[in-house]
Amino acid sequence: MTLDRRLTPATDRVALESLCGVIERPAYTPGHAARLVVPLADLMTAPDGRRDRQVNFGADVTVIETRGPWCFVQADLDGYCGWLPEAALGTDLPPITHRVTAPATHVYSAPDMKQPEQASLSLGARLSVTGIEGRFARLATGGFVPVQHIGDQPAPDPVPVAESLAGTPYLWGGNSRAGIDCSGLVQAALTACGIPCPGDSDLQRDAFPAAEDIRRGDLLFWPGHVALAMSPDLMIHATAWVMAVIAEPIPEALARIEAQGGGPFLGIRRPPLAQPAAMP
Repeated sequence: MTLDRRLTPATDRVALESLCGVIERPAYTPGHAARLVVPLADLMTAPDGRRDRQVNFGADVTVIETRGPWCFVQADLDGYCGWLPEAALGTDLPPITHRVTAPATHVYSAPDMKQPEQASLSLGARLSVTGIEGRFARLATGGFVPVQHIGDQPAPDPVPVAESLAGTPYLWGGNSRAGIDCSGLVQAALTACGIPCPGDSDLQRDAFPAAEDIRRGDLLFWPGHVALAMSPDLMIHATAWVMAVIAEPIPEALARIEAQGGGPFLGIRRPPLAQPAAMP
């Protein structure tokens, strides 16, 4: 059996107990729960290796192996596996109540916009809010964020979510306002609406049913690339062509990508309109 390493919670030494009898490893573990306590962390192929994806503040993970200052984890959001610094994780897991709904926000040291900011958080960061002080939400992890930038309900439409990230610089494997790639943009838009979505474009293509005509909210695929349809004629995507998130007419994109040798158009996939996943 060939397992996708991105979704297989196992290193060369240790695997999750659920894989006992499926793959052979020297040891198996139930793992333990942890949460990202830094604004953003790379999820890497090896300790201090290449970035595969990123995880945002408040992301829950299962720790499978700790090796020196590194942990091998599986992200609860989409099952993606990789290495990140142990120092980026905490084991205090207060209930998550909200997510960041703005493209980005700041964590302030006090409920006052004139006070020093402590950190910057991106769209989708998960928060535990313990109270409201004026126009700021107090976080269990410390600090305050503007109430205008957070929410406890899913967004109704992924297209405006993606549009809010227009101009974000392109970053391979990126998942934040600081930098994002094509599949990261799609995942951010869909998960903001409570729609489960894998992290990479090939996994996204496999996750949703095919469609014949292009509608708002559909996903458009090329080899190694995905875009979100804003309408039958317009799409938004994070593209290395201009190294940013842009809106582009679909006919022009089809012609340009073909002319640049980006491979054939692979078709349309249609995520569900309902929000089956729990929020936040």
